[in-house]
Amino acid sequence: MPAFMADIPVTAGALLSALEDPALVVVGTTIVAANDAATALFGGRVEDRDIRLAIRQPEALDRILSGEDADLEVTGIGRIGHPWRLMIRQLAKEVVFIRMVDRADLVSAEKMRVDFVANASHELRTPLSTVTGYAETLAEDGDLPAELRRKFAASILDEAKRMLRLIEDLMSLSRIEADRFDTPTALVSLADVVRTAVANVSPVTKAANCDIEVVVPADLPSVRGDQAQLVQVLDNLLTNAVRYGCGPGPAIVTLRAEVAGDWVKVSVADTGAGIPRQHLPRLTERFYRVDAARSRYSGGTGLGLAIVKHVMERHRGTLEINSELGEGTTVTIGLRRAR
Repeated sequence: MPAFMADIPVTAGALLSALEDPALVVVGTTIVAANDAATALFGGRVEDRDIRLAIRQPEALDRILSGEDADLEVTGIGRIGHPWRLMIRQLAKEVVFIRMVDRADLVSAEKMRVDFVANASHELRTPLSTVTGYAETLAEDGDLPAELRRKFAASILDEAKRMLRLIEDLMSLSRIEADRFDTPTALVSLADVVRTAVANVSPVTKAANCDIEVVVPADLPSVRGDQAQLVQVLDNLLTNAVRYGCGPGPAIVTLRAEVAGDWVKVSVADTGAGIPRQHLPRLTERFYRVDAARSRYSGGTGLGLAIVKHVMERHRGTLEINSELGEGTTVTIGLRRAR
């Protein structure tokens, strides 16, 4: 031990308390020390308790009582199905140090990655199968009627555009996530963002026989942000409102901006069929769709609201979705006004 350390009073309890992960010291089968994280995990004071009553996971107990060092992945300690990595170290004869590293976030992230790859593959495979089928028919049968050939070619073009939109959204989402810790600082005129977004979606509104009503005060304050990403947010919200809120007859989508204290609120509201309440918590998940068939038919990629969510997180803003069946849906974003 270095000489200077001899003057530092360090106890086992102090060392355990310095750890954020749950940690225990066991002598024989009795817990003799536990930090606050372990006490919280096991629901109260655990000192002087039998380790076999605190940790009931058979594999973990076998390793703890084996007299050997071990590292293992287990579930079910403290909470059903919760994943942990146990680091078990023998400090002396019948004296064991146990550190429990919470693996829930890593396991969840891995599941999200696997699900994301599976969903992206499925979303690309569906239009690609259509393109391949029509292309093979065109290549193999030179005597197809002109009208049928035009129909096949139009389907190939539509599906290719759909794949392109999906790839662009995937790349956009990847860039936004890569910059999520980099809060934008540029001064952005929200009035300009609104004008650009409304102009961008005008072809969609015309095709859907839908008008956009813009209610924005003349003195709308600026915000700190990334202008391109904020335009993308309103593009997605307006496009969704037109796709799912405008029916066969004339309809109106309302874009409204207002100042609320230090915040600027921008909402996009439609008068469509609305969304069942049970779907609302999942709307910002990648590829989640309330009506998958309608979403694909209308050209949606299932990533629009996921992009909105991540852009707002990067801007330290807010996102709120309200909907009532038969009355429509309102999506509101909030951004702090620039100082």
